[in-house]
Amino acid sequence: MSTTAPPAPETTDELVERVTDWFSGAARDLPWRRPDRTPWQVLVSEVMLQQTPVVRVEPVWREWMRRWPAPADLATAPTAEVLRAWDRLGYPRRALRLADCARAIVERHDGAVPDDEEALRALPGVGEYTAAAVRAFAFGRRAVVVDTNVRRVLARSLGGTALGAPSPTAAERALAAAAVPADDATAARWAAASMELGALVCTARAPRCHACPVADLCAWRAAGHPPDAHAHRRRTQAWHGTDRQVRGRVMAALRASDAPVPRALLADSGPDPVQVERCLAGLVEDGLIEQDDADRFHLPA
Repeated sequence: MSTTAPPAPETTDELVERVTDWFSGAARDLPWRRPDRTPWQVLVSEVMLQQTPVVRVEPVWREWMRRWPAPADLATAPTAEVLRAWDRLGYPRRALRLADCARAIVERHDGAVPDDEEALRALPGVGEYTAAAVRAFAFGRRAVVVDTNVRRVLARSLGGTALGAPSPTAAERALAAAAVPADDATAARWAAASMELGALVCTARAPRCHACPVADLCAWRAAGHPPDAHAHRRRTQAWHGTDRQVRGRVMAALRASDAPVPRALLADSGPDPVQVERCLAGLVEDGLIEQDDADRFHLPA
C-alpha cells in the first residue's frame, strides 16, 4: 500500500457505490449466495474456497451439502468418508478442521452457526477472514472482509499500487476498515462486490481495466500502472515434484481403496523414496492417514 495520505471520504463513498451497483448485474450465480442459503452452507463454502477456485469447489460443495446439510450431520460422519468427499480440493486438513468445527458448533451452539465474530473465531479452523466472511455473507452484518481479491482492489483503486505487500500491513487493514460502509446491509454487499470485482475484473495478472466500473477513480491507473514494487519478495509455489504433489498422490490412492494399501504400492507416489517416506510420515502426523501393524496405510476410520 502507498504511504501517501488516505483517499478523501467522498472518493471511498463513490468507489463503494459504483462497485456495489456493478455487482447487481455482474455477480455470479453461486449456490452459497442464494437467498435460501444457510449459515452452515456459507461457512463450508468459505473454507473450501481458501486457495481453491470456484469451478473446483462448487461440485464438491454441492455433494457435501447433500450428505451433510447441517453441522450435526457432519459431526457424526466417519473421517474416511469426509476425506473421500473432499476429493481433490487440496489441503485436506481443511476437511478435518471442518469436521472439528461441526462438532464444536453442535457442542457449544446447539448446532447453529453463531453470528458473533468472536464466537466464530473460536471455532476450529476459523480464522479472521472466515469469521468476517461468515458474518457478512451468512448474516448480512457489517464486517471487514479482506481476502486477496479485496486487497488487490483496494491497493490499486485507493493505494495506487499494483499489488499490496506479501503480507497485510497495518495501513492496509486501516484502509480496508475505513472503506466498509457503516450500515450492515451496504457493508455486507460491499464485501461481496469488492471480492467479485477482484475475482472477475481486477485480476492479478491481466486486469480488465476497460470493463472496470471504477477505472476513472483508480489511483493505480492514474499513475500509469506502475509495476509491482514487491515482486522481488513474492514466492511462486511450484507444483510438480513438490511434497504437496506427493501427498496428493498418496491421498488419492487411499481414497480410491476400500482396503489398507501396503507401503510398497505407494512407493511410486514420487520420484524420490526419501521424499515419499517424509510425506507418509507427515500425513500420519497430520491425522490424515493411519498406519497399521502390517505397514499398510489407510484413511482414518
